[in-house]
Amino acid sequence: MSDLNTTPRHLVSINRSAGHDLSVGGRIIHTGIAKTPVQEAEVGQLGLAGDLVANVKHHGGPDQAVYLYSAADYAWWARQLNRELKPGSFGENLTLSDFGPGPVHIGDRYQVGSVLLEVTAPRIPCSTLAAHMDDPEFIARFRAAERPGFYARVLEPGMACVGDVVHVSRADGFSLIEAYRLWYTPEPDADLVRQALAAPVATRMRARWEKWLAQG
Repeated sequence: MSDLNTTPRHLVSINRSAGHDLSVGGRIIHTGIAKTPVQEAEVGQLGLAGDLVANVKHHGGPDQAVYLYSAADYAWWARQLNRELKPGSFGENLTLSDFGPGPVHIGDRYQVGSVLLEVTAPRIPCSTLAAHMDDPEFIARFRAAERPGFYARVLEPGMACVGDVVHVSRADGFSLIEAYRLWYTPEPDADLVRQALAAPVATRMRARWEKWLAQG
């Protein structure tokens, strides 16, 4: 791994949700996508204490315990949408000032306060995000932007506080954006899938790619 800590970055916001009802595709669902900022939070193997994971089929679990987004990406979206978005608007738990120079890789490690995180997967947009953003076209917009943020597993639980310095160590191998593009590829290259599986990718993505290989 390479150390990228010559330029300081920090934790801008901590966001969690007790849950709320949202209309998605004509039905009401209970979701934790709308987050409220807090000054500090305990982060365990399954995520932030007090944060609801409503859809456990697609979200949460040890490999997708924490979702991170960056203030740099928020600044980009503000220009695209011509409006400001508050931290937590994308449903992330932790908002960092930035993710560091160069591409993020599956297996990168982020030390946030006493919490050590490992990047496992990009966020794949869904209808809940589009409803939350009040834009039926937002899934396509989010996909095209290629600014997915990332899920992480918690290697070392602990406390995270707003303002914490963030230390980043880059892993070699498969990048987050490569994983994002591969997810949307109908007939992926087998060698590329094997490269993805060689990285410490989240179990949901791993299961899909292993199925592709098994099917030839």
